[in-house]
Amino acid sequence: MTEKQSILGRISQLTRANINALLDRAEDPEKMLDQLVRDYSSSISEAEEAVAVTIGNLRLAERDHAEDVAEATDWGYKARAASAKADELRGAGSTVDADRFDSLARIALTKQLSAENEARASEPMIAAQNEVVAKLKDGLVQMRAKLDELRNKRDELVARAKTAEAQGMVQEAISSINVLDPTTEVSRYEDQVRREEARVAGQAEIAATSLESQFAELTDYGMDSEVEARLAALKGGEPTPQIEE
Repeated sequence: MTEKQSILGRISQLTRANINALLDRAEDPEKMLDQLVRDYSSSISEAEEAVAVTIGNLRLAERDHAEDVAEATDWGYKARAASAKADELRGAGSTVDADRFDSLARIALTKQLSAENEARASEPMIAAQNEVVAKLKDGLVQMRAKLDELRNKRDELVARAKTAEAQGMVQEAISSINVLDPTTEVSRYEDQVRREEARVAGQAEIAATSLESQFAELTDYGMDSEVEARLAALKGGEPTPQIEE
């Protein structure tokens, strides 16, 4: 297995990771998510470095191919120039010099063919590497998207956990209130107040009764005095006083 295939396999495996399944098995989802974020971020960094190396090698191969193409073109120019010079010299009757330039033209053509062959031979490899790099880049995009999903999931679960914790505290407080209802104490105090009010009212009633008794005694005393006065009048021969109407 080549290094590039290994990188693709790693990215494929990571992008297929079922985050929800991992969370379902986690005893502490928050810690599990924090560790997953760290591990996934580390994996992405490793994958990015490996992809960068692969892209660098591809760019070198493309540069070598471009140099081979340029070299083939250059040797083609030189071959044409040498051939033209040979034809010119041969036309001028200088056969020896013409043959020498034809030889140079052959050498240039040989080098041109060699450069073209090298360029042609590297083209399939460059095409394959371009395809691999495209897949690697796509894999990295998927990994980054999965990391964003993981971070969002982590934030969501942490928020839900804190909300659940707060709700639990409220429920515990409510349960405590139900067990020891403070209104019971209020009711007990209210009973004390009512009893005190009743006691005061009783004292007031007693006081009122005492006053009425005293006034009743005065009434009785007045009647007795009237009877004695009338009796004295009868004994003294005085007319009995009448009640004025």
